[in-house]
Amino acid sequence: MASILRQITKTLRTSSNRNVVACNFARFQSTETSSAQAPVETRPTVRKSDPMQRTQLKDFGKYVADCLPKFIQKVQLTAGNELELLIAPEGVLPVLQFLKDHHNCQFENLADIAGMDVPSRPNRFEVIYNILSLRFNSRIRVKTYTDELTPIESCNNIYKAANWYEREIWDMYGVFFANHPDLRRILTDYGFEGHPFRKDFPLSGYVEVRYDDEKKRVVVEPLELAQEFRKFELAAPWEQFPKFRPALASVEEVKTDKKE
Repeated sequence: MASILRQITKTLRTSSNRNVVACNFARFQSTETSSAQAPVETRPTVRKSDPMQRTQLKDFGKYVADCLPKFIQKVQLTAGNELELLIAPEGVLPVLQFLKDHHNCQFENLADIAGMDVPSRPNRFEVIYNILSLRFNSRIRVKTYTDELTPIESCNNIYKAANWYEREIWDMYGVFFANHPDLRRILTDYGFEGHPFRKDFPLSGYVEVRYDDEKKRVVVEPLELAQEFRKFELAAPWEQFPKFRPALASVEEVKTDKKE
């Protein structure tokens, strides 16, 4: 009886070892096959251009330009599949209201409002509205321009999210938004002079803030640098990025039926 049990145990161990070897071999073979088939990507991950999507964006840009020819000055595609509408400053409210309420647009989400300063231009400031349509899963960019003195109408009544975005642009760039419910500085201190994101604003600022032990309060004094200002010119790694997509870096203007 004992010999029979030993023979059965030996048989079970042998079959178990064979199953383990077979499973390990199959696992190794599948891993080797999958790794051999997977292509090795050596370039950075970039969004590839989609011809169908570009065609749809062009048609939509032409449609909006035909509906609002008074305000839209230019329609263009940038960075592959990104639609931009360049509008006149007085067209901010009509264009944004149209893009939000029209049945074919439904851009009901204001993702961001950004600013840009180009001092060499007569209208040095650009205001960029990034809006999102959850209904159509689409994004477009609306751009307008202004100078230091000309205000832009606030779109707070159209997008409630514009409240703090416009306050930030006012604080950083000095672009005034007319009819804003509460246009105050949002990032700098009380009594701060100047707008830090302007290109002519010095990197070291104009004043320094410190706590005075004698006066027992915070004082603001003219800035005195202890060393000579040094200018660092370091090449950023992002400057090498566009070489991987030469066809996407250019801006393509969309031809509309607007008469010059």
